[in-house]
Amino acid sequence: MKARVGRLVDLLPEADVDLLLVTNLVNIRYLTGYTGSNGLVLVGPRTRTFITDFRYVEQAAEEVHPSFERRRATRDLVEALGEAIPADAVRLGFEAAHTTVREHARLAELLPGVELVGLTGIVERLRAVKEPEEIEDIRAAAALADTAFERLLHDGLIGRTEREVAIALEHAMLLRGAEGPSFKTIVATGPRAALPHARPREVEIRRGDLVVIDWGAELDGYCSDCTRTVAAGEPGESAREIYELVLEAQQAGLDAVRSGAGGREVDQIARTVIEDGGYGEQFGHGLGHGVGLEIHEGPRLSQRTDDVLRAGNVVTVEPGIYLPGRFGVRIEDLVVATEDGCEVITSVSKRLIVAE
Repeated sequence: MKARVGRLVDLLPEADVDLLLVTNLVNIRYLTGYTGSNGLVLVGPRTRTFITDFRYVEQAAEEVHPSFERRRATRDLVEALGEAIPADAVRLGFEAAHTTVREHARLAELLPGVELVGLTGIVERLRAVKEPEEIEDIRAAAALADTAFERLLHDGLIGRTEREVAIALEHAMLLRGAEGPSFKTIVATGPRAALPHARPREVEIRRGDLVVIDWGAELDGYCSDCTRTVAAGEPGESAREIYELVLEAQQAGLDAVRSGAGGREVDQIARTVIEDGGYGEQFGHGLGHGVGLEIHEGPRLSQRTDDVLRAGNVVTVEPGIYLPGRFGVRIEDLVVATEDGCEVITSVSKRLIVAE
């Protein structure tokens, strides 16, 4: 964590600020190790300050990296911030995406001699490239989630409701040590599988349905993400053909992931397979996104990004085809970008699984 803060400080001259105020709790966790719900971090060339209130003093003593000075706010955190800012600081960067208008006004009121400079994504830039230890944490979360999914398939799908399946999968992850699901589990059967973000209902899975299951585990703060489309009994020739087309597109996307590849380029390579198959209009979302301390973070794989992949990025590759009123298919793997390709973290088979 000391190295992370050092890399962040190296970015401050480029941002033309003397100090950076970090208020987003995910970014605070990344920089300090703190997992509480109230805290501020102030970072500069000679400043490493963490501020919280009395409720978290003992927790901060256990979690916050010792390179940080720890301060307890007697009233509120922003007032304590004024006392922590060095006298020669002129320009204070703040996280514009995580600061409300009201919070900005209070900062301006309490820091009259300091110019406030809104910055976007400066810590997230660092978070996008995972360290080896972070990759191992994500790999462990994925392995746990994969094992829970195999347990689910063993118990069968036909006759169970979408909601029952989602609860069973999340319960299986918790039993194996997950802190919780990394997002609300998606289980969508039959025509509802054509909704990319369908929520589980009290509707039974019927024989012949395709079932889209999108799930992930959170373990030690890090997330996993995976989607499989499973057949509840024999799905028919049309469903198999669509499945194979999505699988071909997904493999093309995986083959394109590598350091230096553009997120738009990778998306287009997979998208072209679906377009050439005649279903371009039925693939309406981006190909993938970064995963780490949050389930959705940078970089993006889509037609609306200028992101360029770097070795150490952890991203999803998840094309889909959605046919309203009929069914949907999505196949998603979690991968680590490397200098010459990618490593697939997900271990669940991608053959069309026919479950009872």
